Formats: sequence, structure tokens, C-alpha cells
Amino acid sequence: MKIGIIGAGLAGLTAARALAEAGHVVTLFDKARGPGGRMSTRRVETAAGMAFFDHGAQYFNVRDTGFAETVARWEAEGVAARWPAPGDNAWVGTPGMNAIIKAEAAGRDVRWNCRIERIVRDGTGWQLAHAEGEETFDTVVVAVPAEQVAPLLAQHVPEWAALADATLSQPCWTVMAAFAEPVAFGPDSLRDQGAIGWAARNSAKPGRTGPESWVIQGSAAWSAAHLEDEAEPVIAALLADLTEATGGPLPATLAVQAHRWRYALSGAAGRTALWDGDLRLGVSGDWLIGPRIESAWASGRALAAAIVES
Repeated sequence: MKIGIIGAGLAGLTAARALAEAGHVVTLFDKARGPGGRMSTRRVETAAGMAFFDHGAQYFNVRDTGFAETVARWEAEGVAARWPAPGDNAWVGTPGMNAIIKAEAAGRDVRWNCRIERIVRDGTGWQLAHAEGEETFDTVVVAVPAEQVAPLLAQHVPEWAALADATLSQPCWTVMAAFAEPVAFGPDSLRDQGAIGWAARNSAKPGRTGPESWVIQGSAAWSAAHLEDEAEPVIAALLADLTEATGGPLPATLAVQAHRWRYALSGAAGRTALWDGDLRLGVSGDWLIGPRIESAWASGRALAAAIVES
């Protein structure tokens, strides 16, 4: 079959790999300019060289045996490594979290910077409409955050759209700070300190280079309360709490930026994947299972298996 996948994050790319291995022709569409999504890594030029920040997902754990096999492949390919700071079972992408998405997207037909505006039933197939025109597919997979599912599916499968609408994500303000000197704090990560839900010495992760770099993420509750604030007060508040948590003062900053994730941590709909064999329409994503990188992988794999079986 000719299969179109909306969303080239881990769920969409996992489904794409399995479907391509089964002999199907797969095209992915993603509105982002390049690979990463919530596994993005940002580069910032400083006077001490390029600083790197995993400003979305910080690490992932491995529970499922199938996922363990996939992570072993990533490790062999040099795009994943263990990082013990959060725990013995913690892994990161190397040299950045987005390395995993880049590796999974390599060799695939991925249309970056291409937003699917609507999907239209076309006889027994589907038309995907984007800024450059329309393309027809036998099967469509929607692998985007829950908040983006309903506009695409409301007229085709209202119950799926309602499920997505009811599965809300939590927001997160993230501050990225590069320092002229190491922060005088022994551990490489900390949790639940004032407004901070998580903070980590990003430059201590395996494969990282550049100056001392920290990622400071606000807690879900604090981020929601300050979601519409400007970046400057958010930076000031989270750096102040990092100062207190590490016994400051902090070294001079070489660069500091903030990023507002409106859909940072997915909800959990209590499903694994959604598939309608008659319509040849499916949905995958971490929001169906829960806010973990492994959940996105598991959902994409389960949906691909259902498509192949049908």
C-alpha cells in the first residue's frame, strides 16, 4: 500500500520503519523544519563555543523487551548511550536527543516543513492537502500530539477526535543557560525545587561538548500558571530557584534563552493505538499510552502491526 503518515516524531517513524519493512511505500509529513519535536536539541553560539541544550525530553527509560532491542540498535549506531544521573536505567540520544529522530528519519521519504491542513476521503483512499497541493494514499496514519488530532479527524471518526480532546497535555517552560564556569553543585540533575520540576547539567551527558550548559524546566503546575508570561520573568524565576537549589551564586551566563512548550507532557488515553481497517485510518502517539518516549515507540509499533495484519 501507499501509506501517508502525518507526524515524523518517534511514533510516526517507528510505524514507518515497520511498514516499510513489510513492503509498503511510506511518506511522512511534518510541520517542523527538521527532526526533533519533543526530542529536540538546540544549538546556541557563545563566546566559549557552541552550547547544546536538550530542551525537550531529557532522557528515557527502557522497560519493554522490544524497545530494549531497538535501544541496543541505537547504541550500536552511536546515537544513544546510558546516562546514570537520573537512574541506572536512563538513556539519552548522542550527541543530542534529536540524534535518535535523525537516525530513524534517515533514508525515509520525510517532507519537513510541510503541514497537512486537512485529510479528505477519496473513494477508497485518502487525500492529504498541504500548501503545495494534494497527494493520495491508500492508508493514512495520524501521529501527532492529541491537541492536533481532532481538527484532522473530527469529521471522519468523531469518537477518536473526542478521545484526543479529552486527553490533555501539560505545558512546560524551559530555560537554557550556558555559563562561563561550572556550576558549583555536585549532582548533574535535581528535581522539584521551587518552580523547578527538573534541571540538569546538559553538558555532562555523554557525547556533549561546549561550555557548562544547564536545562531548567518549570514544573507542570508552575508552567501552567505562568504559561502566558513573557520569557524574561520566566528566565529570572527559574534561574533564581536554580541559584537557591545549588547553593549559588551562579557563574556569569554566556547565553540564556527560554522555550514555551504548550504540549510538553502528554496525557494517557488508556489505549495503545487506534486502527479502522475499513477506513484504513490509524492513530498513534504517546498520548494514547502515557508521557514516555517508550510509549511513542510502542504505539507506533502496535499500529504498524495492526495495519500489516489487516
